[in-house]
Amino acid sequence: MRTPIRIDIPDALVASHGRPGNASGRAWLAALPTLVAEFLDRWELRPDGPTGNGMASLVLPVRRADGTPAALKLQPATEDNAGVATGLRAWNGDGIVRLLDHDPDTSTQLLERLDAARPLSAVPDPTAALEILAGLLARLVAVPAPPGLRHLAGIAAEMVEQTPGAVPGLRDPAERRLMRTCASAVAELLGEPGDRLLHWDLHSGNVLAGEREPWLAIDPEPLAGDPGFDLLPALDDRWAEVTASGDISRAVLRRFDLLTDALGLDRRRATGWTLGRVLQNALWDIEDGKNALEPSQVAIATALLRHRAP
Repeated sequence: MRTPIRIDIPDALVASHGRPGNASGRAWLAALPTLVAEFLDRWELRPDGPTGNGMASLVLPVRRADGTPAALKLQPATEDNAGVATGLRAWNGDGIVRLLDHDPDTSTQLLERLDAARPLSAVPDPTAALEILAGLLARLVAVPAPPGLRHLAGIAAEMVEQTPGAVPGLRDPAERRLMRTCASAVAELLGEPGDRLLHWDLHSGNVLAGEREPWLAIDPEPLAGDPGFDLLPALDDRWAEVTASGDISRAVLRRFDLLTDALGLDRRRATGWTLGRVLQNALWDIEDGKNALEPSQVAIATALLRHRAP
């Protein structure tokens, strides 16, 4: 057994995985020092800076044996990240961080080093940031999904099936109607699930400055499906700037137009799959015990429904 090394585990990561009742998360946190030591040894790495973290992962800057900077990313193996290596290999660094090595048993990744101190979310011009985001997303969804990934077809069918039982969990009758409307939109598209490689969580916080390209995406949760299902994180991004515009509906539609134009999407289908993404978030929130939808998601869905293409 390898000797654990001393690492600083960020408080946010402890809060995410160390909650009472989360036995697997607490076990993973306890095993992290040994796990880090194992992969430093296996991949001939040396630490090269303080640890960072994502929502559910520890990221340690390292250098490879030849001096190349890299990032060691450790996270619990879950259904959401099971296809990460498959997706990253299919993209092969085109608009996204490059995968250098991977351990499927632990979901540990060795990645190209990007500049975590320079996220796209720090770009002051919201339109410029969205254009960069749209350009990256267009490149990512241009890639056909490789075999073995979860498919939107199954996820969408499950969402439609779950909706009637979940709707009563919402307090506001108007939000219940909205959720049913979203489910109806998805039901109409069950025969058009798509076959592109989706990121599933591309917003400006998941884009970092790089050296071989100015900006590169990170933290995908690869999924096979229609690119319209990938728009909501960008529509919902930097929401305070949308509310500050004074016309939320107009701001949402401008974002939607920019994204659908950049990706060359059919607006009807893109609207339906975006409503599907609102539905997915609603189902997750209700499962977590919430009785109201996120206001930004309500605003996005409402704006798109008012201007839905026939």
